[in-house]
Amino acid sequence: MKLLDGKEVGSALKTKLQEQNKELKKNGIEACLAVILVGEDPASEIYVNNKTKACEEIGIKSILYKLDKNTTQNELLALINTLNYDDSVDGILVQLPLPKHINKDIILQSIDSNKDIDGFHPFNVGCLNLNIQGAFLPCTPAGIIHLLKSYDIKLSGLDAVVIGASNIVGRPMATLLLNEGASVSICHIRTKDLSLYTKNADLIIVAAGCVNLLKEDMVKEGVIVVDVGINRLDNGKITGDVDFENVSKKASFISPVPGGVGPMTIAMLLSNTIKSARNRLKTDF
Repeated sequence: MKLLDGKEVGSALKTKLQEQNKELKKNGIEACLAVILVGEDPASEIYVNNKTKACEEIGIKSILYKLDKNTTQNELLALINTLNYDDSVDGILVQLPLPKHINKDIILQSIDSNKDIDGFHPFNVGCLNLNIQGAFLPCTPAGIIHLLKSYDIKLSGLDAVVIGASNIVGRPMATLLLNEGASVSICHIRTKDLSLYTKNADLIIVAAGCVNLLKEDMVKEGVIVVDVGINRLDNGKITGDVDFENVSKKASFISPVPGGVGPMTIAMLLSNTIKSARNRLKTDF
């Protein structure tokens, strides 16, 4: 069994991005990410702080807009519109979840698709589904593909199962795997018999938010397992959706929690920001 070490792979990617950022600065471009946080959700504040620190690590300028929880939808839209037309801003990220009085879909669609470094805008989602290259890919699924390829795992021809059908992870993950030539089944909360799909799978990606959902008797020998779940136990420990101790006995590759997918998500966010800044330069180096 080999660990899919997101910390190590993410660190290597960040080193590469740091060099690209230096080249951008030589050409007069300062990569810039604008992050908008509405309200005071503790988990969101942690995520935003992690993203800000990651930007600092590789020299990306980050601007944080902390808005009151009572900020109106129109006020938020006005800020996004200003950032859309600000040529010095390469990426716009609105931290989710938003307060209930704000329509998430309207907000995400208002972000310029050329600055949508989360990959949530309908234009970028459409390009993903049509397998059109060049658009921004959602960070977690793209990070998983990068992680798997870093271990020379050939995805074409694999029987893959994605557990979870969210717009942020499950659905785009399945599409990326299809684009790589894998045969994909998507399972979710209404799937009658999960093990019917997982027992013969070569690759299983779990993003359901359920502790120990995937157990040893549900997988075959040599399976590749990627655990996207982040669950906090009563004792404060962070764990994933996979019974790691037992499933790892059968797996050829498996990602840990923490230290697997999380670092890759952050690294891909930085990668999309640098990509946007390079688009501003309109040249490769």
